[in-house]
Amino acid sequence: MLGGETGVGLDAPSIQKFAKLIASAASKGLQVGVVIGGGNIFRGLTAEGKGFERVTSDKMGMLATVINALGLKMAIRSEGVEAEVFTATPMMPIAHQYHNEDVIAFLDKGGVAIFGGGTGNPYFSTDSGAALRAREIKADVLLKATKVDGVYTADPKKDPTATRYDEITFDKVMADHLKVMDQTAFALCQDGNLPIIVFDVNIPGALDNLLEGKKVGTLVHA
Repeated sequence: MLGGETGVGLDAPSIQKFAKLIASAASKGLQVGVVIGGGNIFRGLTAEGKGFERVTSDKMGMLATVINALGLKMAIRSEGVEAEVFTATPMMPIAHQYHNEDVIAFLDKGGVAIFGGGTGNPYFSTDSGAALRAREIKADVLLKATKVDGVYTADPKKDPTATRYDEITFDKVMADHLKVMDQTAFALCQDGNLPIIVFDVNIPGALDNLLEGKKVGTLVHA
């Protein structure tokens, strides 16, 4: 999403737009942790089979997320809110190494924690990184900000009769084979009874409305 309309590279207006949304949430007294992907810089799975083997491709993807995290950090700080990047593997002085106690202390002071480098391991997606960090910092909810406004009975791009759920249980998602997150990430959330809200972050006011307790997107819960 930081790549703008082309989806490639870093688009300053897009970064600033999301920074304003995040800074606004933090300014309301909410504790905010952010996991960001790196597809605008490098897509490992797309590159696989073109001279890139999976482990190295995933490492390149993890580095791409750190680049995005650093850009987002600067943009959030420009909005007057403190932000820091915490990476799964040591990258000082570029970023702080992730330790959940340090992150929780930073959040308690009103800062925005941005998690880069995924889980630090290949074969795990950004979704898995988000679910893992959310569990570790004892988050109340995981917000999956996407380009789709929720979870549907079927793929709305392929099935015009597909309808959106306002809320749905973990068990129903599994039984109907619906796509919310990858299986590892979903299992982490289900095991910890961590609610997930899937929403379209590009809809004006969507995040603000969600944080005000209004129904936005789809709530996935136990």
